[in-house]
Amino acid sequence: MKFGVSYSTPYYGVDPDRIMAFAQLAEECGFESLYLPEHIVLYPGAMVGPYEMPPSLPYVDPLDCLSFVAAATERILLGTGVLLLPYHHPVILAKRLATVDVLSKGRMRLLTVGLGALSGEALAMGVDFASRGRRADEAIDVLRLLWAGGEDGVSFAGEFFSFDNLCSFPKPYEVTRLPIHIGGSSRAAARRAGRRGDGYFPGGALDPGERAVQWELVRSSAAEAGRDPEALEYTRFGSIDMPVERVEELAAQGVTRIVVNTAATEPDRQREELSVFARRFGLLEHFPR
Repeated sequence: MKFGVSYSTPYYGVDPDRIMAFAQLAEECGFESLYLPEHIVLYPGAMVGPYEMPPSLPYVDPLDCLSFVAAATERILLGTGVLLLPYHHPVILAKRLATVDVLSKGRMRLLTVGLGALSGEALAMGVDFASRGRRADEAIDVLRLLWAGGEDGVSFAGEFFSFDNLCSFPKPYEVTRLPIHIGGSSRAAARRAGRRGDGYFPGGALDPGERAVQWELVRSSAAEAGRDPEALEYTRFGSIDMPVERVEELAAQGVTRIVVNTAATEPDRQREELSVFARRFGLLEHFPR
């Protein structure tokens, strides 16, 4: 099992010293990865399900912040949970992701993308909320095309994006494509993960039955698309106080990575919680100081 940790600036704050210290602590404790969420804009009355989001929540740009984290760390992988793909132009995004990956020497490897749940956010970005799923599918294809393309250029003609003979350099660090994991809590997201993703990272308050249905849908969709279901990673959120038995249950369900966050907001308490978790699961045995 791999273990990651999420840093949520809306709750932990945007102080750069704290962000740096948290990332270094996570690396020191042996966590594989650090994830950041994204919202580009909020507005009064924005609702996610039954919950209203305070418009002053400070969501940093995740890729800019991960670049900052990369400069302060050496090993920890960089992830998004999730990047709102329909609101990013894939030609620009391909360059940004490759840049972070090159400058971090190959650590921008846990990009997780989603569609976004706020219609007002889509409106602000000039994106049709109803078609954002198709837009995301095209964006994934464009990203991979640009990363794999050579000096002769690549072309694309789709519903949302089109171009001729484009060259995008630098390439990701020592690879021709970056993994793209699919986030979401719907069966549509599960199908997208199977058909196009390198992994699935469901969120939300799903009951065990629906989670099982969605993971099976990921695998069956991959098989139908001629892809290997066994090659897909399965990431889930966990709690900082979860026992070993719960991790064993998740592993039996096919989960390959668990992402936790700390309940504490103060650095000393965060250090304690992450250290206790790391000792419980022997993380430092794999990444000793």
